[in-house]
Amino acid sequence: MRKRTKKMDRTLTALFFCLVIAGNAVAQGIDEVLKAPGRSEADIARDTRSRPDVVVPLLDLKAGDRVADIFAGGGYYSDILAGVVGSDGEVLLQNNRAYRNFASKALTDRFEGRNPENVTFLISEADDLKLGQSNLDAALIIMSYHDLYHQDPENGWAAINASRFLEQIYTALKPGGRFLIVDHMAEEMSGNSAAQELHRIDIDFAKQDITSHGFELTSVSEVLRNPDDDRSLMVFDPKVRGKTDRFILLFSRPIE
Repeated sequence: MRKRTKKMDRTLTALFFCLVIAGNAVAQGIDEVLKAPGRSEADIARDTRSRPDVVVPLLDLKAGDRVADIFAGGGYYSDILAGVVGSDGEVLLQNNRAYRNFASKALTDRFEGRNPENVTFLISEADDLKLGQSNLDAALIIMSYHDLYHQDPENGWAAINASRFLEQIYTALKPGGRFLIVDHMAEEMSGNSAAQELHRIDIDFAKQDITSHGFELTSVSEVLRNPDDDRSLMVFDPKVRGKTDRFILLFSRPIE
């Protein structure tokens, strides 16, 4: 056996860091991904309030899987998912133009000097998400499902045909594919009425809405619930920002 030298050790160490920084090419477990060197302080701080250690495993991803991070914003979850699916997998970091413009600096900062070969940047609008047919193992929407029922045309957010939007996701998933949403809890029986002013949505409305498009509700997680949240406040209010009462719903496309 060839004897290892200090030069070889340095080479192996450099290779490890290149694999991590160049897009998490080697598939890893969620704990490894979250502890990987090179993650920003902002991401590590967000881990505490977003709990990706719980959210990501719900998707039951494997090395080589293909997953769409819809309305991905600055790519926090996309970056994590890239480590989980590895170089044989693919993460679609999808934004519409409004989200892309909003998150432009965050995306630049995140991927500056990096070329994550297993992350595909997709700009597509709600009426044509360009997700394809039966080619996704999973999809997720984090804190943005309510935006299907929000409109602000003066600031570039046109009204969305929510039914058409959900149909596209259902079509893009393989049979058995998973669809996960995390969103801010609205008052009970409020439907989608709080989406416009408060950026919140009723959990029971979300369940009915998504299952009405053929999805099956697989599980509900309580890990992000916060009974102290004042649901009458807009989610960006300093009193509740970052600590709203949030629900996690996991759905699947039935195996036919």
